[in-house]
Amino acid sequence: MTYQPFYIHGEDRPGRWLITCDHATNTVPPDVNGGDLGLPREDMERHIAYDVGAYGLAQHLGQLLDSPVIASNFSRLVIDPNRGEDDPTVLMKLYDGTIIPANRYADPAERERRLAQYYRPYHDQLARMAALPHAVIVSVHSFTRQLRGRDPRPWHVGVLHAADTRLSDPLLRLLQAEPDLVVGQNQPYGGHLPGDAIDRHASAFGRPNVLIELRNDLIADHHLQHAWAARLAPILTRALDLTGL
Repeated sequence: MTYQPFYIHGEDRPGRWLITCDHATNTVPPDVNGGDLGLPREDMERHIAYDVGAYGLAQHLGQLLDSPVIASNFSRLVIDPNRGEDDPTVLMKLYDGTIIPANRYADPAERERRLAQYYRPYHDQLARMAALPHAVIVSVHSFTRQLRGRDPRPWHVGVLHAADTRLSDPLLRLLQAEPDLVVGQNQPYGGHLPGDAIDRHASAFGRPNVLIELRNDLIADHHLQHAWAARLAPILTRALDLTGL
């Protein structure tokens, strides 16, 4: 089977949402150091290699919202599709205290090769799908409860946004009304990174958008992913209704 750097699910679904998952898998393509970044298996299963649980959550959301899903099929450690091409962290050599052996001596030619082979094909497909009329983009990510040497993060879910808060504002209000959730606004990360996937495919075109971060232990298996999708889908639908868009 021919390798391709992205997955698309339900492209013909009629819903308005476009669900994206930039860090869906921990796949290392075979032409990157023989398919091995030089890390032990336990590191490749950590948040440094991909967003644990996010891909399953995105797929369930796509089904429940009757909307298409696009996901990357390469580890963020190969090349990070949620960074601008000129971002020095697009090819990470050190992440959360872990040195990435296969990236340590990667030169500009190797960086360009990975951009051409994986990053750009993913973004080309995302751009094509985002250009559908009235598209509303929701980007699904997950975060680790605690980075090494840092305090535990208190949030269950984060809602990230840049200047366009048409969708994030009502979504935040609805999530904050849930009595069992600790909800972060632009937590655990800021919502605007120049050249990132939302900036490139939503903000630049005035498309409504939001990025959702789920704590990865809350979506660690299929049942949890399905349960969170079932919880989030009606809240997202209500938030979009409240925008009047």
